[in-house]
Amino acid sequence: MAKRIDVGGLNAYYGGHKAIEDISMTVEPRSVTAFIGPSGCGKSTFLRTLNRMHEVTPGGRVEGKVLLDDEDLYGHGVDPVSVRRTIGMVFQRPNPFPTMSIYDNVAAGLRLNGRVRKSELDTIVEKSLKGANLWKEVKDRLNKPGAGLSGGQQQRLCIARAIAVEPQVLLMDEPCSALDPISTLAIEDLMGDLKERFTIVIVTHNMQQAARVSDRTAFFNLAGVGQPGKLVEIDETARIFSNPSVQATEDYISGRFG
Repeated sequence: MAKRIDVGGLNAYYGGHKAIEDISMTVEPRSVTAFIGPSGCGKSTFLRTLNRMHEVTPGGRVEGKVLLDDEDLYGHGVDPVSVRRTIGMVFQRPNPFPTMSIYDNVAAGLRLNGRVRKSELDTIVEKSLKGANLWKEVKDRLNKPGAGLSGGQQQRLCIARAIAVEPQVLLMDEPCSALDPISTLAIEDLMGDLKERFTIVIVTHNMQQAARVSDRTAFFNLAGVGQPGKLVEIDETARIFSNPSVQATEDYISGRFG
């Protein structure tokens, strides 16, 4: 079941540098929330704090709370690997495992998580590829390398791999920035389908994409050079794009800076 995220007073650091400061927000279940803002304002850093990927970076540390349906993901004794299973991630560039077949790419996470019977695996792989709108295109070549697919197909394969382990949240870090317009549209359509099952958070530099796919939009900005990124405002997407509360949001959306 898709879950709600509550963030409170979150700061993230790279060594002694504070990258983002005092971020508090709620991400509603079964919705798409878009993060927008100029480069370097901490959108991707914040995204990576939501599934404890930030601390994998040398010097990366986090202060504050990230609650997933009232469970503190940074609480004492919480296993980061378990968090990353519950909150899956799709990266900017498609990254299928190059030496693995299409089938094995989707099955990889399931095999890591424990023994699954072959018949069960077949069912989950097919369901995941269908969920990523890729099954019809690859069903006759499941044993071919995943790296042999087009860029858009590779990204949908990575989405199939992420949803195969049944996460409750799906994070997407600029998932269309390396794709052509047709593949981008396919991924955007897919988000609309996936939000019926998952809570989705996406970082995008594409204002039109944020307006098209998201239910809520969060605008991040920098106070100045060398300053940490901050959340300026978060609201229903229609309101952010038509009548934002903060002038800086309107300036960014209208192209006056960024």
